[in-house]
Amino acid sequence: MTPLTLVIIISAYLLGSISSAVLVCRIFRLPDPRNAGSHNPGATNVLRVGGKKAAVIVLLCDMLKGMIPVWGSYFLGIEPFLLGIIAIAACLGHIYPIFFHFKGGKGVATALGAIAPIGLDLTGFIIATWLATIVISRYSSLAALVTVLLTPFYTWMVKPHYTLPVAMLCCLIVFRHQENIKRLFNGTEPKVGEKESSQ
Repeated sequence: MTPLTLVIIISAYLLGSISSAVLVCRIFRLPDPRNAGSHNPGATNVLRVGGKKAAVIVLLCDMLKGMIPVWGSYFLGIEPFLLGIIAIAACLGHIYPIFFHFKGGKGVATALGAIAPIGLDLTGFIIATWLATIVISRYSSLAALVTVLLTPFYTWMVKPHYTLPVAMLCCLIVFRHQENIKRLFNGTEPKVGEKESSQ
């Protein structure tokens, strides 16, 4: 690993540590997403506590946190495995942000942003899977889980040499959703649009 790659990995973590949800809610004078709704500083909870406009801004910002370091590294010629490490660093920053007491979101949007540079076809498969699952189930967490479980397979079909780093990233997202998985099995997971704070 070169010094440049190490700097990029650290920078990706620091960029990921900027909590879009908290900052957007402050700008719009909305409740702190860490203390309202599901207490998760992510786009889905911002949708619950602040509406569509704020949620879309958070979603786009969270995606950019993963896209910028990975895409920049791709153009610098960094190998696929290390691109995966950079993507994981950005997601770890989102999940465990150093600037916000290590209490972050689930990393789904940041992961999507990190994977998007691989190709529009792969991104299309991912978005279509997420949309189909959330329309059918109305569970944001289930949509995320189904999507990340299928994403390594999609990657293998589109660009096989990225399968391992993408699979590593997806494992991190599944790990972050373990509480959601328990609630899905227990039937206590709130659906999109519900106001319960049990998430």
